Amino acid sequence: MAISTSAYSPKEFQILIAEQDAFGTIEASGGNEYHALDVDSIGSPSLNPVQALDVRAGSRVLQATDFFQEVKTSVKEISVSGTATTNALDMLLENIMGEAEGAASGVYSFLSNKAVQQIGTGDSSLVGTALSVVIKSGFGTNADLSFKDCVVTSLTLNGDTGTEGGRIKFSATFQTGSTVEDLTDAATTVDTAFTAASENYLMSSWTDPDYRKVVGVDSLLVSSFSLSLDNPATFHGATTNGYELCARAGEFSATMDVTVKYDDKTEDMFEVFNNQSTGASKGVTLLNNDATLSDTIFGINMPASVLTNVAFNEGDIMMLDLSVKAVGSGIGSSTALVEVAC
Repeated sequence: MAISTSAYSPKEFQILIAEQDAFGTIEASGGNEYHALDVDSIGSPSLNPVQALDVRAGSRVLQATDFFQEVKTSVKEISVSGTATTNALDMLLENIMGEAEGAASGVYSFLSNKAVQQIGTGDSSLVGTALSVVIKSGFGTNADLSFKDCVVTSLTLNGDTGTEGGRIKFSATFQTGSTVEDLTDAATTVDTAFTAASENYLMSSWTDPDYRKVVGVDSLLVSSFSLSLDNPATFHGATTNGYELCARAGEFSATMDVTVKYDDKTEDMFEVFNNQSTGASKGVTLLNNDATLSDTIFGINMPASVLTNVAFNEGDIMMLDLSVKAVGSGIGSSTALVEVAC
């Protein structure tokens, strides 16, 4: 048999995501078309099959009959990174915040009193709480890798004025406890393609220094930032289709690292860090063009936050690396822990 002469560029591959309407049903139509993420490269998914490779009694080697593999109780993980474009970022933020589909009008929040969230078998109105993820092959539809019932467990948004002019980038991790599907029976229709000029976000939109603040200290000159949102998922109840329940009961955390210029605004940050009071927020952390977040403008708001680290950053000029964590306003409060607008 002759070899195949076909070859494919890695850039021919795509990462597509779509919002699901029902648990266990991968979306390819019905108004939930796939949207292509603007990714830098395609990484391999972690399928994490359960394997037993122990040599059994009676032999010094692993015999073929001793090998065991099971895939229905494995958690699959897909990690991607790229440029944060409007439609994709809307879907990622909506999912990790656990908000209803289309309800946030471009401003996504996780509240101080947010309850445990769960989705599973029989849920037919998921309102954006589960995603279908497809790694679209350059070979053709019958070679795509398809994952249903995915949730975003980690999302990092970052920007650096020295890299791509401060364009906002992202990295996301998806997890699913459902079995992997081979997408051979449906076309992966992609909705309106992203347009770089209209869908990109830049740090240069934060034009008013009054709204560039960390723990209440404003008028900062920001060189770079990295916001990390974590909403872990656990999977329960093994079935022939994988786990039947995905629960989000662990800590939702929002942390941010910011590099700012060392000057008269920030020279006492070490003292601020050292003199924080137990049981109290140190102040609001805000990166935005206004006091309030709004649709179409990328912004971050932590209404209450504390410093977790301060350090010198020696560059062409002296900078400071600040680390902050958002804190809630009380278990009965509907005040946002963190808000992100796009």
